[in-house]
Amino acid sequence: MDTAAIRDVKNAADEVAIVPFSDRHLPGAHKLSMALSWPYRVEDWAFALKLGEGLALEQNGEVVGTAAWFPYGEDGATIGMIIVSNALQGRGYGARLMDALLSAAGSRTILLNATAEGKALYLRRGFNPVGTIHQHHGILPGRVDAPPAEIVRPMAVSDFDAILKLDREATGFERRPLLEQLLAVGETDLLLQDGEVAGYAISRVWGRGHVVGPVVAPGADEARHLVAAALSRLESRFVRIDTDVETGLSPWLESLGLPMVSDALVMVRGTLHKSGPAQLFALSNQSLN
Repeated sequence: MDTAAIRDVKNAADEVAIVPFSDRHLPGAHKLSMALSWPYRVEDWAFALKLGEGLALEQNGEVVGTAAWFPYGEDGATIGMIIVSNALQGRGYGARLMDALLSAAGSRTILLNATAEGKALYLRRGFNPVGTIHQHHGILPGRVDAPPAEIVRPMAVSDFDAILKLDREATGFERRPLLEQLLAVGETDLLLQDGEVAGYAISRVWGRGHVVGPVVAPGADEARHLVAAALSRLESRFVRIDTDVETGLSPWLESLGLPMVSDALVMVRGTLHKSGPAQLFALSNQSLN
């Protein structure tokens, strides 16, 4: 991050400052997210901040706000993990955090998943709604059969370039650092078409259990094959999947016993350059996308 773009913002009256996020802020950030019933563990905060640049809002040494952005190459980024404590709501600190992130991100196309409360703030800063994310989670109640091995197989190290290409087609972003970190901690299934890699899904420990995502595939049927492969290992475990309503996966996930529990508004500032035919069917999480 260009540190010159992130200036400490101090208010002498209440001794509030915006400072770069560091490891010492992790316990306070976790406490803030727990107050909002976010499922992040301390480990999940640390994982995310390895991939991006964060800000902490401090008051007398206590973390009272957070925000982060995640650069994907020179042209793209996502924004997330924006929290301001209830005691400081309505005093403009959320806007200051957001403006600092936007200054650091520069001219990149920026994607975020917004709460209803944050929508107006983002609209004023040039973001436009482009979709809706459905969050599905719960204890997977029954067995899900894995597809045949000729359709879905485990990833090998030599498959990385194929995964990176598919991810770029589906998102329009260069997400090599994210994929490298996800592959290091997760289990990856590959979709095969005519013997070639045509999609992938990563499942990993996160939050209250496991998250399945990203899921990239050429179509909904193929995405269901990939999700089924991941779920075949997760019977009776807590599972979360975040999928855009336009993918059509939500009714199927409901039928498996993973209810839709909340939604988020997908917003973008700039132009997304998804080339396809691969499509993104599930997120790694709503901050990293």
